[in-house]
Amino acid sequence: MAGYLIVDNEITDQDLFAEYVSKIVGVIESHGGRYLVRGGATEVVEGERTPHRVVVVEFESTERVQGLVNSPEYLELADLRSRSSITTTFIVEGV
Repeated sequence: MAGYLIVDNEITDQDLFAEYVSKIVGVIESHGGRYLVRGGATEVVEGERTPHRVVVVEFESTERVQGLVNSPEYLELADLRSRSSITTTFIVEGV
């Protein structure tokens, strides 16, 4: 069953965030992730939550997503991400 990494980034430092993106893409792809959404236009149709830059990445399983988020390569970039954005990240199991 597929697993999805869903991320909402409120970017606070565009230049630093660009550096983060240049590094994280390869890490995600090396763990089998396939980008489905990378910050396109977002329209809120119901509710109070306002998303910012939404990213959706598909993996073959939630175990593969867990492997990514617990990997040294991913964790190494956490500081860069936190200095460049306010981020909410979660894993969702597919159907």
